[in-house]
Amino acid sequence: MSDPWEEIDWLALERIRKGYLGETAGRADYWESESDLFSYDQTFAQRIGWKWDHVCQDLLRRGWSPPSGGLLDWGCGSGIAHRSFLRAFPQSAQGGLKVWDRSPLARDYSMKKARRQFEGLSVSDHNPDRPMGGVVLLSHVWTELDETAQGKLLEDLRTASAIIWVEPGTYASSRSLIGIRAILREQFHVVAPCVHQETCGLLKPSREHDWCHHFAEPAREVFTSPQWASFNQRLGIDLRSLAVSYLVLDNRAPQALPNGAVRLLGRPRVYKAHALLLGCDASGVSEGRLMKRHSAELFRKAKKDTLTTLQTWVREEGDILEAQELGGAPESTPASSGT
Repeated sequence: MSDPWEEIDWLALERIRKGYLGETAGRADYWESESDLFSYDQTFAQRIGWKWDHVCQDLLRRGWSPPSGGLLDWGCGSGIAHRSFLRAFPQSAQGGLKVWDRSPLARDYSMKKARRQFEGLSVSDHNPDRPMGGVVLLSHVWTELDETAQGKLLEDLRTASAIIWVEPGTYASSRSLIGIRAILREQFHVVAPCVHQETCGLLKPSREHDWCHHFAEPAREVFTSPQWASFNQRLGIDLRSLAVSYLVLDNRAPQALPNGAVRLLGRPRVYKAHALLLGCDASGVSEGRLMKRHSAELFRKAKKDTLTTLQTWVREEGDILEAQELGGAPESTPASSGT
């Protein structure tokens, strides 16, 4: 069997990345051939897939399961979002998969790959003039839309049963999702990352410099594979850092969380005997101090940056006296998403 890395078109990847960095990707369809999609799917899409793995693992911890009604990958690209989602929630395959992308090449590529990977899966094009329905996946699409297209998308999403939206973990992307949350929470329940249904605490004037982002774990092969080392050298991307912002909405009320539930934002700031954790709950966004003497195990995890972001805290005057990670089993290292 040939090595798929030998078939990668590096010049195509450089062209695509240049469009992203120059913020010109939204002006026109950037897929020129199936080879472009294959090369992207083996590389850039894998990093997005690890973000989706992180979000899906968080939803499993949260006790969430998808509603019936099928699955729509809107702005599908090479299809990495629905492949990651279907691995985590195979029951969604029962309702079939629809894909939509402005690029016919992308639609064809993602449908062919989904049929190969998920035997018996019903796959078809989505008609953008029809209601979305079911579960809608959106991945790294917002910045590629102009204002008119953004408005239409938000209106169309009102016909969905549930929405899982993943964007880069940048300040701008996070703030965009916060704005989208404010609009759509009139109709939907907020499932994640929020632990509450109130106005986002990051909208307060004192928090205008913060943003809601988390960090996914790359596959282990990133640190051992010569192919990924070559990818890093050619394109200058830090493969260890996978910042992600996301939003999950559902017509159904989510499972209640225990008292003191909080979502960690960003990374902990670790000092010799304590760590500072930025947490979000219904009262807003605030920093808590985790003393090593209060919880040696969680302090160790904070130091190694392996804390689960969904926790319960007992606080007193800014100190976290008790903390517990929620959701049972720890996150597993994601498998490669490109197979």
